[in-house]
Amino acid sequence: MCGIIGYVGPKKCADILLNGLKTLEYRGYDSAGLAFFEDGEIQEVKAAGRISNLEKKMEGRLDADTHCGIGHTRWATHGGPTDENAHPHCSEHIALLHNGIIENYLELKEFLLKKGYIFKSQTDTGTAAHLIDWCYKQTGDFLDAVIMALGKI
Repeated sequence: MCGIIGYVGPKKCADILLNGLKTLEYRGYDSAGLAFFEDGEIQEVKAAGRISNLEKKMEGRLDADTHCGIGHTRWATHGGPTDENAHPHCSEHIALLHNGIIENYLELKEFLLKKGYIFKSQTDTGTAAHLIDWCYKQTGDFLDAVIMALGKI
C-alpha cells in the first residue's frame, strides 16, 4: 500500500520527509521518493527498493535549505519498480504523487507527446504531472489548471 507525506513550514523539510517515509515502511512498498523546492527549482530524488536506498541518495542533502516538499512510497501498478518510476513525478512547474490508477493515461500521454512533453517514466502519474503543467500553461492559474486536468482524467 502506498504512503504519502508532505511538509510546508519553517524547518528544513528533506529530513522531515525522509523520516516520515520511514514511519510508513510497515505498509509495504517497492520504491520511494521525495520532491522539494530548492534554489528556485523542483528537485526530485527517487530510489527503487528500500527507503535506505533513498536515504543514501539523500546523504549530504538532508540539511539543504528547503521548506516545502512531498514524499511517497509506492507499489508499482504502471511500470516496474525502478528509480525512474518511483514517485513523485515532475514536470516544469509541478511535482505530483498519487495513489490509484488513471485509466485513460495512455490517451492523455499521446496528447502530451504531441505537445512536446518528454516522459521519464512509464507511470500514469507522470502523465498527470505533465497534464497539469500543460493546463497551467493554458490557464495561468494553478487551481484552474488542476480543475481542468481533473476534467480530462
